[in-house]
Formats: sequence, structure tokens, C-alpha cells
Amino acid sequence: MANLVPFWLLLSPLLAPFASGDWNILRPKNSHLDLGDSLKIYCESWRVNVELNNVKGFEVVPQECISHIKKYMTSSQYTADSERAIEEVKLYLTTCCSLQGDGTDAWIFDVDDTLLSNIPFYKKHGFGGEKLNETDVEEWMKSSKAPALEHTLKLFNHIRDKGIKIFLISSRGEDLRSPTVDNLIQVGFHGWSALTLRGLEDEGKEVQKYKIKARQRLVDEGYHIWGIVGDQWSSFEGLPAADRRFKLPNSMYYVA
Repeated sequence: MANLVPFWLLLSPLLAPFASGDWNILRPKNSHLDLGDSLKIYCESWRVNVELNNVKGFEVVPQECISHIKKYMTSSQYTADSERAIEEVKLYLTTCCSLQGDGTDAWIFDVDDTLLSNIPFYKKHGFGGEKLNETDVEEWMKSSKAPALEHTLKLFNHIRDKGIKIFLISSRGEDLRSPTVDNLIQVGFHGWSALTLRGLEDEGKEVQKYKIKARQRLVDEGYHIWGIVGDQWSSFEGLPAADRRFKLPNSMYYVA
């Protein structure tokens, strides 16, 4: 039987530009790059391109990158990246909006890994390295044990206190309404105007198209959507669009 070459060894020619004389964010200039460093660069590049929406439709994190994604999603860098995005929202709110003050000012939040963190669940399931069973995911959601993402909880309260109506649009099913509401309230989210979940008529519909329909409903009701915060590109794409969209990092899974 022929000897199998580990996948990451095949990366070496592709990573030739990252020679020891080249600077990169993971290693100082003129340092020696071994194969472990080359793999780290490859996985960080994969992660960044997920965030840029260049890598689409993946079902699982590449096996050789699971430890890298785990390290990032549980790191201070993940927290810093998320907080930077939240600071940009606050900066935008100081200059952007001539709020009508008539109840038509609106803001949209996604739920999973935007308001509620699923990292405790993914810790037990390979940080995106396992193809998940839908039943397992729903059982986690029914447990109402997801912690709040503290940076978005503070932003949620900040936006609500400005008199902007908050609408939550989630790709969760309608049958998960009760545990979802319980979870949100238990970790400190109060005062949203509506929570939209997928009904029977939305089964089989792409998440992007479902969320476009939900935004269109708000526009038809006379709302001005000043912004959206979410962790998936499917929360933003298509028309009608918000004035601004703010993407939080999440390279554990992709929702189309």
C-alpha cells in the first residue's frame, strides 16, 4: 500500500510565499517557519476568508484546523474582535441616525452567536469539526442554557435605551419559541419588540430568503431599519437592507 501524505504537508508549496523573510501576523519578521507554523497560517487564512464570506457553504471545519478554530473562539482575540465590532456600532449610532422618535426606528439582531453563545455546545462537538445532528442542536436550544454574549447584551440595552425598537430575527423554528424566550430573559435580554422564528411556511426555504421576507415585512409596516448585527452573512444579504450591517466573528459553522 502506498504511503499516504498528511494533508498539511501538501500545503508547503502553497505557503512558499510565507518564507522566513516575510512578515506575517502569526510570526515576527525573519523568524523560521516550520510546518506547524505553515499549518497555522493556512488555518488562520481559512478562518479570515470565512469571515469575509469568501469561503461559503462548508459543512464542517477542516479537520486540520479544528484546534486553531477552538483556540480562536475561546481566546481573548475573539472577544476583542467582537468588542471592536460593537464599538463600531456605537460610533455609527453617534453620527448616523436622524431618529424619527415616532416608533418607526428599528434595529435587528440575530440570536445564535449574536445574543446567545453556542460555544458551550460546540465545545462538546469539535468546534465545527463534526457534522451535527439537527436533533442534538435542538436539544441544546431547548435546554435554554446558552449564556449571553456580554458585549452584545450591553449594545442591546444601549440601542433599546435610545428608543429604537429591537427586532430579533432567528433561523430557529417556531417550536423553539418558548425555550428561546426563556433563555433570552434568563440571561438579561428584555424589551425587544418582536421575535421572528421560522414557521411551517418557511420550512425548506434558504435562511437568506427567509430573513429577506422578515425584513420586507418590517419595511412594509413603515419601519426604518438603521442596522443589523449578526454572525452570518445570510442575516444581511439581499433587499431590503439595513442602512448598516455589523458582522460578528463566527467560523464554527455556515448558515446559507
